[in-house]
Parts: sequence; structure tokens; C-alpha cells
Amino acid sequence: MTVLVIADHDNAAIKSATLNTVTAARACGGNVHVLVAGHNAGPAAQAASQIAGVAKVLHADSAAFANALAENMAAQVLALAANYSHILFAATAAGKNVAPRVAAKLDVAQISEIIKVDSADTFQRPIYAGTAIATVQSADKVKIVTVRTTGFDAAPASGGSAAVESIAPVADSGKSSFISQELAKSDRPELTAAKIIVSGGRALGSAEKFQEVMTPLADKLGAAIGASRAAVDAGYAANDLQVGQTGKIVAPQLYVACGISGAIQHLAGMKDSKVIVAINKDEEAPIFSVADYGLVADLFTAVPELVKAL
Repeated sequence: MTVLVIADHDNAAIKSATLNTVTAARACGGNVHVLVAGHNAGPAAQAASQIAGVAKVLHADSAAFANALAENMAAQVLALAANYSHILFAATAAGKNVAPRVAAKLDVAQISEIIKVDSADTFQRPIYAGTAIATVQSADKVKIVTVRTTGFDAAPASGGSAAVESIAPVADSGKSSFISQELAKSDRPELTAAKIIVSGGRALGSAEKFQEVMTPLADKLGAAIGASRAAVDAGYAANDLQVGQTGKIVAPQLYVACGISGAIQHLAGMKDSKVIVAINKDEEAPIFSVADYGLVADLFTAVPELVKAL
């Protein structure tokens, strides 16, 4: 039995989500191979070969993979699928774009966002916004799985010595083409990889107040900034800052929730954080049910005081 992990990378380096996916792959049993499909992605392939627990890295290099177009990526995975019992993707935007295409072409059921591997054919995944855990068993010959990265520890990025094998890339499908992209640039840590996150909710009242209150706290802690869906919908924060079931799933070492009531869809995105601190003037707010430390106070007073104390 051999498991294939589809690497998330930027052609120069492997993204952290791949490390968590390798851990899930090792739990499935058997050898773990990693596919690095990219353009001038030699450095990423070499980085993948250093991941502990990886037996082989398959490197497909072509201009068709330069921007990880889903049609081309899926075709490359399908060309290799017959050799593997499991094909694992990180449950990131990239992984969730490719995995369903592969599952459909193979005519198998996709198993989405697993948080635990019980055995080679049995997995656990959250349902109903994380309020219940489903145990799913698959009899499919090839198991297509996406991995919720917060459910697995990251494999060590060094210590491995896997061979890198260059493989023939598939031809460009011609079904789509890359036009342009506009990326939000920030000096702060990326939200899903941050060790500390401070998040603001609708109680902040405006985009100006959101920046005024949350930015100094994030600066002091060296944290990423997140937001509840209510804050994003109200225009207080950008969409890419949303934490929750319909936003980003995070599990930092420290999560500070300011003015967030704790709606179930938000809790689904951050309840696996190692330490949760909640600041809210409503002592009945659901956020306190998952918080390790709770402060019933007006955030406009408490947060600046916290910043001064830090």
C-alpha cells in the first residue's frame, strides 16, 4: 500500500499544510510519496524530499503547472492514480479545487476534511459545523481524501532523505488559462499558519474601530489578525481575515477573541486552538464555553489596557 500526497507549494518552497497532510498519510500506513507539480519547482521538490517520513518525491515540471490550474493538476494526479491506494490533499483552496475533479474522474467518493485516521479505510470528519464527528468507511479501491490540517501535527520539515524522481508532465489541457491575480500583501503571519491570532467581532462597530483596537494588540503579540463573519459582512475587515466554517480553519497556540459572541460557525473554525482567550461584555456569550480564559468587560477598555500591560 502506497499513499500519494499532493504538495501545496509556491515552486520555491513547500507550504506548511503539506506537512500536516504527510502526517495523515503516514497514519494510513504504507509508504508515502509526494507529488510536486510545478514550473521551475526544483527547490520545492528538494524541500519535499527533506520531510521526515517521505519515501519518494515525484517531480513533474512544466509551464502548464506554473499557476496550479486545477484542470492540469487533476490530469497529472490521474496519470499516477493507478499506483496508489490513497491520494491525499490538504483541505486548502488549492487542494479543494483539485480533489473533487480527481474523485469524479475515478468515479469514487471523496472523503472530505478528515481530522483522524482510524485505519486504512476508516476516517473521522466533523459535520454540522463541528458539533458532531462522523466516522466514514470507504470500500473504494482508491481513496481520495482531503485533510483538515488543524487535525494533524506537522511532520518535521527536515530529517528525511527521499529520492527525487522526475516524471513526465501531462500536456496542458487547454481548458483554462491564467490571466492575472491580485494578492493582498501583509507583513503579518499568514492566518492559517500563525501561532498567535487576535480576532475582532461585530461589537467593534466600524472598520476604523476594528483597526484602532485590534492592530496595536496584534503588533504587541506579533499576531495575525482574524475576524468573525459578522465583522466581515459588516465591512469591518477583509474577506481573507474571516475565521469560521465559511472562512479559514485555524488552530494557533493562542487565539484571542475580542467582541465575538461565539456563533457556532465561528467556533467551528477556531475551537481547536491550544489556548483561547475571550473578551466580551456579555457573560452569557457562547464564546466563553470554549474559552480557557474569559474576561467579562468592555473591549474598548480592556484591550487598550492589555496592550499597555504587554
